[in-house]
Amino acid sequence: MKKYEPQQEEILSAGIDIGTSTTKLVISKFSLMNMAGGAHMPRIEIIDKKVLYRSPIFRTPLLSATTIDMKAVDELVKKEYQSAGVETKDIQTGAVIITGETATKQNAQEMVHHLSDQAGDFLVAAAGPDLEGIIAAKGSGAYEYSKKTGKTIANIDIGGGTANVAVFKSGKLCGTCTLHIGGRLIEFSGNQIKSISSPIKALFRQWGDPFSGMREGDSRNRQEIKSLTGFMAAVIARMLNRELLPADQPLLLGHEPDWQEAIDAIMFSGGISECLYHYEAGTPATAHYDDIGEILAASLRESKELAQWQWIHPDETVRATVLGAGTQTTEISGATIHVEASDLPIRNLPVFQVPFRHDVKDGLKRMHESVQQALEIYDSQRDGQNFALYITELPYLGFRDVQELAAAILDAIRIKPNPEQPLVLVLESDHAKVLGQTIKVQKPNQRIICIDQIKVEHGDYIDIGHLLQTNVVPVVIKTLTFHH
Repeated sequence: MKKYEPQQEEILSAGIDIGTSTTKLVISKFSLMNMAGGAHMPRIEIIDKKVLYRSPIFRTPLLSATTIDMKAVDELVKKEYQSAGVETKDIQTGAVIITGETATKQNAQEMVHHLSDQAGDFLVAAAGPDLEGIIAAKGSGAYEYSKKTGKTIANIDIGGGTANVAVFKSGKLCGTCTLHIGGRLIEFSGNQIKSISSPIKALFRQWGDPFSGMREGDSRNRQEIKSLTGFMAAVIARMLNRELLPADQPLLLGHEPDWQEAIDAIMFSGGISECLYHYEAGTPATAHYDDIGEILAASLRESKELAQWQWIHPDETVRATVLGAGTQTTEISGATIHVEASDLPIRNLPVFQVPFRHDVKDGLKRMHESVQQALEIYDSQRDGQNFALYITELPYLGFRDVQELAAAILDAIRIKPNPEQPLVLVLESDHAKVLGQTIKVQKPNQRIICIDQIKVEHGDYIDIGHLLQTNVVPVVIKTLTFHH
């Protein structure tokens, strides 16, 4: 009798992060194996992962204050692929992420799509600030720390233009917040101030003299700069306590802090964290900052307000986001699913979790709000980026409950800019087939893909492959995390 040999495969993943100040790249290798026996349904798992190559940290190439230099980024990526000894065709998965203020450049979307076409078979995320905070927390080690300890930790990822905060407790996302706090909000040239960003100018106008009189061309040694970075540290502390003042509003980007939990510990990642911890000793791009980065790092260190929390050292500083761009696992969903083969495969779909907390009425009430939040995070420009709703903690569902759930979902998705696109539902429990069929009865022309028995998380991305002969679909979960 022939001995069963488990199927094995290796795939290469690339992560490219184009940030406000710096651009970097990593190449990783993942070993996959079918862990099920020969006669069983395939169960592919990642059994090993290894970073093969970390690029140097480059200054992000810009043509102007509002435009990314696409040609220079292209050249940089090609050169780094050569250094890593890989070709475009070798890369099967990964992420191109445009972060911080770079995501607001005129050609940001064009850049990310262009690069994903040129650089391999990519997951593409022009990360908005909420998503960016989640990715950084997974790359820095904060997410893993919360899982191991059960504590509530805030990861504060501070780069050139923004501080992206994500709070996790026991591996679950509690909330996010983004602030206009970063190293390049004031830049220097020689001994003079070269530029002051608009959020800082708004703050200075609010403060009046002598701040409102600060101009480009003034001395870089003005005492007011230290006052500003001290204020930034205090604003971070107030944000962590969910006690932002009206005077802090010029530094708030988007929504107020939206978690309920008290924070036990904090972790810093991003370029400013590198100023705190110096993990990248000898890296030319981080050796000399012509901005307020070092002054801001000193203010964080000296802050009495921030000393109220335990500080946890990150696994990664400036590379947290790029290492956050990885593939975690492939799963199979089958037996109880409802899919339309013509809509498959679907790639790179972000997942938004809708927990029912074992209460049907409670979950139904929050369905509208959940779809609205998913739109804010994943389709903030309202250009039709689709997403999957991941419905968890469902109680036992009777016939009427399934009908009400189907109706609530159909009603909630009417606010999507492109309601004709397939409705993608991922269920924790075995309700996919009955829910999919019920939605089809209620709205026959609704395209629907409803799968279950898949464990995903808020902020993950999924690929759903072609329907196989055994009536199962392969689901690739891109967890945007990197475990060491």
